[in-house]
Amino acid sequence: MSSENNDEPSPSPTKKTNNNNTNNSDSESDVNNEHLIGNVQRVAIVPPNYEGKPKKGHLIFDASFECGNLGRIDYVNDYEYDLFIRPDTCCPRFRCWFLFTVENVKADQRVIFHIVNFSKAKSLYRDGMTPLVKSTSRKRWQRLPTRNVFYYRSPDHRKNYVMSFTFCFDREDDVYQFAYSFPYTYTKLQNYLESIDQRQFDYFQRRPLVYSVQKRRLDLLTVANPALLAKGRRKKVVIVTARVHPGETPSSYVCQGFIEFIISDHPIAQLLRDNIVFYIVPMLNPDGVFLGNQRCSLLGFDLNRVWHDPSIWAHPEIYGIKTHIMKLNEDMDFELDFFIDIHAHSTMMNGFMYGNVYEDANRFEKHSFFPRLLSRNAEDFSITSTTFNRDALKFGTGRRTLGGCLQDSTHCYTLEVSFFSYQTSTTSQAVPYTEELYQELGRNLARTFLDYYKSINYISWNPSCSIMPRLKEDRIKSRLTRQTTNMPIVDQDEAFLNNETFNLSTQDFIYPETRNNNEPE
Repeated sequence: MSSENNDEPSPSPTKKTNNNNTNNSDSESDVNNEHLIGNVQRVAIVPPNYEGKPKKGHLIFDASFECGNLGRIDYVNDYEYDLFIRPDTCCPRFRCWFLFTVENVKADQRVIFHIVNFSKAKSLYRDGMTPLVKSTSRKRWQRLPTRNVFYYRSPDHRKNYVMSFTFCFDREDDVYQFAYSFPYTYTKLQNYLESIDQRQFDYFQRRPLVYSVQKRRLDLLTVANPALLAKGRRKKVVIVTARVHPGETPSSYVCQGFIEFIISDHPIAQLLRDNIVFYIVPMLNPDGVFLGNQRCSLLGFDLNRVWHDPSIWAHPEIYGIKTHIMKLNEDMDFELDFFIDIHAHSTMMNGFMYGNVYEDANRFEKHSFFPRLLSRNAEDFSITSTTFNRDALKFGTGRRTLGGCLQDSTHCYTLEVSFFSYQTSTTSQAVPYTEELYQELGRNLARTFLDYYKSINYISWNPSCSIMPRLKEDRIKSRLTRQTTNMPIVDQDEAFLNNETFNLSTQDFIYPETRNNNEPE
């Protein structure tokens, strides 16, 4: 199976039989030829000493496509495989994101996959998060049931943390795809932005701010009423960025939800465009995203640690956006109010923010105001998880760097959203995020700017009678959306509906005792 953006025919599979051979199947072609460094490329895993072509049931793994990540597979036995995440390019420290396909399966073939080399001990897998799966005949991502997933210290792997999951392949002709979280590729973003271009809004501009090391676009979007952009007119500015860490795919869905709302014909969006200039960079690390890295760029840099001194050749993306921001900061036509960088968090629930700490009590009070407003608009946003700090480990981040060099009136935040789920103040039940729920957080972020600018008397909000029924209808639709989506994608107790889901039953499937899945932490 290929990713949604790879339509080229697949090469013949490479056979692999040796447990300790790490490179038989890996492609290390020049990345300029659009191959992925270190990922397996259609490798068939067969038993030791097996001769001949792979038979049905000898699984074929592939990650040689955009955003793919799988570096190695070790055969354990006929139904058990150890899988190794490929580390970030030029930086072996980070191993978390995975995305790969499996094909050549037999109907009702049951397997156990062990992902054995996560670089973090803490994980939402301990709190019920599970991998995602889809197939060629079932294109909607679904979470595996929690009963099929195990997260534990493994004595077979030097007591490292291992995530194991069981799965039953039910359709021989399908190609199955497994992912850490909902993928969002560079090509998906380009297609989305091109679709907006085709709508020819006069209040939407798109241009490449800079190009990455591998010559991918760093898109800068400008959303504002054209009259507002007139030279000599003072205007307030909001800057939103996302996806500086390529494995944090939920941030792209949040950002898309923000974009979709702010360019819509919703009366709040219209009012905001008439008064505020929005600059949006939806993907700060396009090379890392394309390559399937977790945290770093092609050259192995964490781009959210170089804002204090970005290099035009090593970190062109951060150099470009920081240069743009500093020009706005010095231009008397612009008043930069907000910088918000969107991320995803691998150990926390809900959405929340990181803010800065200031000695001036009045400045700090103003700085803490926007997160409180957002918590009123978004049920998944946690004000109790929101923190303000000067953590030395955060030195070089966009939030810390810009918070120290921009005007005192500029608020710089990191917006985090969980890879897994959220809990509301009224219930303890976790609600797993979906692509739609991530986008809803982005829409709520946009709505919150109206509340903020109303509170400082910059925008007067007096909706006409013709607008009010529409706003009421939108609120009703929003509640209905939450009621229908605030359930796990996979019901763990009932059969799936309409034959569009997977046979995920583990009945009569015995987990091998030798793997020690119940080892205490």
